[in-house]
This record gives sequence, C-alpha cells and structure tokens, in this order.
Amino acid sequence: MLGVRSLNTEYKIAQGPAVRAAKNVSFEVPTGKFFTLLGPSGCGKTTTLRSIAGLERPTSGEIEVGGKLIYSSQQNVFVPLNRRNFGMVFQSYAIWPHMTVYANAAFPLEVRKKSLTKTEIRDKVMRVLHAVALDEYADRDATKLSGGQQQRLALARALVMEPELLLLDEPLSNLDAKLRERMRFELKRIQRDLGVTTIYVTHDQSEALALSHEIAVMNEGEIIQVGSPRAIYERPRTKFVAEFIGTCNFIDGVVLGKGTRDHAWQVRSPLGDWQAFSEDPLQEGGKVSLSIRPENVELSDEPFSTGAPTNLCKGVVDQKVFLGDFIDFQVKVGETLLLARTHPSLRTPVGDPIHVRVAPEKCVVVSANSATA
Repeated sequence: MLGVRSLNTEYKIAQGPAVRAAKNVSFEVPTGKFFTLLGPSGCGKTTTLRSIAGLERPTSGEIEVGGKLIYSSQQNVFVPLNRRNFGMVFQSYAIWPHMTVYANAAFPLEVRKKSLTKTEIRDKVMRVLHAVALDEYADRDATKLSGGQQQRLALARALVMEPELLLLDEPLSNLDAKLRERMRFELKRIQRDLGVTTIYVTHDQSEALALSHEIAVMNEGEIIQVGSPRAIYERPRTKFVAEFIGTCNFIDGVVLGKGTRDHAWQVRSPLGDWQAFSEDPLQEGGKVSLSIRPENVELSDEPFSTGAPTNLCKGVVDQKVFLGDFIDFQVKVGETLLLARTHPSLRTPVGDPIHVRVAPEKCVVVSANSATA
C-alpha cells in the first residue's frame, strides 16, 4: 500500500553543510496495517512522516501509495499535500474551540471541493463519531471534552475524509500516563475496526510495542531494524535497538564457533562458554556482545537440573529491589553484574550464592561496536 524507497530529506542551515534528517529510508506497509516509526528525539521519524504527508519535499527517493507515485526525484513527481487524501493527527489536536464536536468533525467535508449534501455529511460524521465513541457528544462544545475525548475527536476529523493513509505524530504525548495507556487500546480498536493503513510516530517504546503490526527503529536519520514488535524485542540486531527497547544486559564475548543448534554459536564470555543465538553468520574469534533481557535470567537457590543444552553459572546476590509483582536482582558473577527480574517468591538474601540459567535462544548476539546495522 505504502512504499518508501531510498528517501533522503535535508534541511539547509544558515552556516555549515545541510543537515541530513532522513538517510536512505526504505520500508513497505501493507494495506490495513499499523506501522510505527520509533526512535529518540531528532532521529528523523517526524521528518519521514512529514515527507510522506507532503509537508516536506525530500531531496531524493520515491514514495508510492496505492500503486501511485506521490513523490519521485527521478521522475520529478511531487503531489501537493491537498491532493494526497491523507488524514493527519499531530501532538496538538487543533480542535476548533468555537465549534461543537459535530461541527469539528464535519468541517473537512464542508470545505472540500467535492460538495456533499447535508444528509451525506451527517451520515459520514456520525459514522466516524460512533467509531471513536463520541456520537453521544455530537452537540457538546469541543472545549468541554476531556483530553482523551479531544484526541478521539481529532482522529474522527482525520478519518471523516476516508483517507488512504492515516498519519499520526505522537498523538498521545499530551495525555497523562493513565489516559495514554487507555487510549492505546482505543486507538488500536479504531484502527482495527476501520482497517485504515496507519503510520505512527513515537519515541515511546511501550506505545510502539502495544499498537504496531510492524516497527521501524530509527537513529540518526536511518532505519536500524524493521520487524514485528516481538521480533524487535526478542531479536534485536544491534546494541542500540536492544537498549532502546526495554532493559538489557550486555555481556562482551568472543566467538568460539558453531553451537549445537540452528543459529546457535559458542561464545566465550565472563559468564562462561555459553551458547547464543544469531541469525547472521559469525566469524570465529570475532568480538560480539550478548544481549540478555532481565526477565530471561532464571535464578535459583538450588542448582538447575541438567538436560537440554543451557547456559549455567553461579553468582552472588549483590542487590535486590522489591517492586510488587516482581523483584529485580543484581547478581555478581566474577566481576560481571547481571540484572534479573524474578517472581517475588524468590527470597535469597543479599550476599548469598545463587544459581543462574539463561536459555540459549534468549541470549542474542548483537554487534559489539556499532550502533547501526
């Protein structure tokens, strides 16, 4: 549905060279899917979204929607913003304060060139207000809505035009934490029910994991990794991705050779000679880092029984923090500190020995030196 190919966008500044905000950005989004551009501030995600919207003119590359080019540097194509039929919602909802909920949602239909009857407009408006659960508030002044309701009204106004593409730039960032969490479910339901292809920009990892069919992690203007939320979280390809999405242990090591399973490699590390997962072939003697999520570090007061190939070592409880539904343990193995997240039923005191186990498939090899793929 959406194809972005080798997109480059630059900003000229008064002094010095132009700033490359998006560098060779490429990705595909199938029809009806929810695709998220995720990354820290200044990574190029909003620039990419604005380039798709037509708010920025890229330097080079191609953007295609529904089989039609809307931008191509080679073919000198640039379809203006008002001819792209995209719905957009940004951090500021830009609700018209002097209008009712109904009037806000109806406004895009009333000013468009293709005229509709009042009945047609009402049918379309009430359908989208029902989709965002605001149909009962149609006659209410927009300023009397809560923050979450205003966010849904902004969505309704974007959806009433039946856009080919819905572009969302951090639309939940102005909401408080509890409302933001609730609105994730609402946004996911609306997108699923309407089936509109959606491009979402956020720096919030939890939002990206909760909402997306697929995520593109960006840094310094480039896409580092694209994949499903589970693949991005469980199979990061670089330190940057592993560190940006959640908490991670990084253990440096040296590749000894192939392991006993597919995609398994034997790695010598301060924790011992462990098996680790890598989709890419590794060079014997090469330096790597092992990425291990704290929830994948198993702890026990007693030695683990042997059986299936596994990674074992023994350490000492250095610190622990009770956090209600789990406990964070810091375990010292030699000179290495390992963070583990366990059930609060484990009560091993600080200073006592403890046994550690990590499944090889949960011990993921990432590049030791580079932040990009």
